[in-house]
Amino acid sequence: MGQKGFFTDTTLCIGCKACEVACKQWNRLPADGYQMTGHSYDNTTALSSTTWRHVAFVEQKRSVDGKTSLADRPGTAGYEGGIGDLNGKTVNWLMMSDVCKHCTHAGCMEACPTGAIIRNEFGDVYVQPDICNGCGYCVPSCPFGVIGRNEETGNAAKCTLCYDRQKYGIEPACAKACPTDSIVFGDLDELKEKAKQRVTTLRERNVPTAYLYGVDEDTSVGDLNAFFLLTERPSVYNLPERPHLPQNNVLPGFVASAITATFLTLATAISLWRGR
Repeated sequence: MGQKGFFTDTTLCIGCKACEVACKQWNRLPADGYQMTGHSYDNTTALSSTTWRHVAFVEQKRSVDGKTSLADRPGTAGYEGGIGDLNGKTVNWLMMSDVCKHCTHAGCMEACPTGAIIRNEFGDVYVQPDICNGCGYCVPSCPFGVIGRNEETGNAAKCTLCYDRQKYGIEPACAKACPTDSIVFGDLDELKEKAKQRVTTLRERNVPTAYLYGVDEDTSVGDLNAFFLLTERPSVYNLPERPHLPQNNVLPGFVASAITATFLTLATAISLWRGR
């Protein structure tokens, strides 16, 4: 059985939040409340233990000619979403439906001391709620800040890629609800081939900045089983430029500490010897 995953094409996202609603309804996740966050029309702000799909709204102010932004970057003004006028500037909308990446080398799975986080038969990173002890070690181990600890149940929770639906051959709720096919679910090899063709098409249509995030990248997390087509740098979408596993910092940190301790010991010994 081939690995399954998501291909999210941000150039097709219209910010309708149908994926968020479908995810909440199917998985019976509680509402997080509605408030003015100051982040455009985004009222959920980030992924959490009760928000497994999050639609990010990024507003970019650009000059009237559509060529320069406040950061003086050449852009594709108006391509992703609508254009409005804000203080004399045209606005370029970047929208992206974020989700757990189900990494090839999952930091949360490596950090779990009880074996509660496994890779199921579909290749998804899955949290077994009946085995999770709520230690929270997985939370800081995710380089994308995806997984969270539910304060009510005490368990870690994140996207399951609708494991219960997959077992019956049904696509995940978010992909089913997406009206523009911005979110596509299927066999990973087929999705990657489709995504590469989409990038080629966009570049032929004068979108030279189009690229795939999470495919064929040399990082410690490996390829992402939920990858994205982006047109701006990852940081613009609140994604790490080069994600890496925090666990990889242990050995360098230990070596640096050992060198520092050795240096301080020698310096102290020399100081005492000179004092005598």
